[in-house]
Amino acid sequence: MQFENLSAGRGTLTAVRTGAGPDIVLLHSLLSDRHAFDQVLPALASRHRVTLINLPGFHGSAPTPLALMDAYVAAIQDGFQEFGVGNDSILIGNGFGGTIALAFAMAHPESLARLVLSDAAACFPPEGRQQFAIMQGKVAEAGLGSIAEIVAKRVFSPAYLTAHPEAIEERKAVLLQIHPQAFQAACKILQEIDLQPLLHRMKVATLVVCGEFDQATPPTLNKVVADKVAGARYLQLPGCGHCPALEQPQAFINAIKDFVGL
Repeated sequence: MQFENLSAGRGTLTAVRTGAGPDIVLLHSLLSDRHAFDQVLPALASRHRVTLINLPGFHGSAPTPLALMDAYVAAIQDGFQEFGVGNDSILIGNGFGGTIALAFAMAHPESLARLVLSDAAACFPPEGRQQFAIMQGKVAEAGLGSIAEIVAKRVFSPAYLTAHPEAIEERKAVLLQIHPQAFQAACKILQEIDLQPLLHRMKVATLVVCGEFDQATPPTLNKVVADKVAGARYLQLPGCGHCPALEQPQAFINAIKDFVGL
């Protein structure tokens, strides 16, 4: 596939683009990068112009100056404006990218026609926040490589990891390309974020997809979003972990194809 390299915010936000048609924008998880969408990209780009945004701290996107969700939403807004994304676009976010997508949809409903949230939460319970605090601390002390095994277990289902033990080293390679301060900032945001009281105000048509065995953002947290957003649908992928597009690409496409128009 051929890609166009993009930048916005005076070069602080980077992205790549491929395909033609109505716009789809993809936001990746904190525990992966845009390449988590590689296996679903051909299907998406067959009927859409797909923009894959590198979140702050990933692949040339600068870390945000403040560890605030508003800073991430502003960065994504810069991307939408400067990349010429249409106001009938579809936004798909996984994990932390899904939480950002949710916040963006609440702040800028006029920019979107549809929203797909994959394994994303509006807020986390105390035990979930503690996990982000642990990762934040380990990265501060020993670098991103030190959490490779933790991340692999949060990204993939147990069965997948058993069949693909090399996934731990693959996660380490991805982690080592992330700006450590950006990772820590994201962990801080995820410890503090609470969008749940605002979910009833959502004005964008929403589909929530979640892996059955997601250890990072369990189905119960995804169901809260689907239950509180008016008209939202929930689909669960059997045997899947935190990144369906990476672990079960065809099942993910099957889950979203009617909603996004494939």
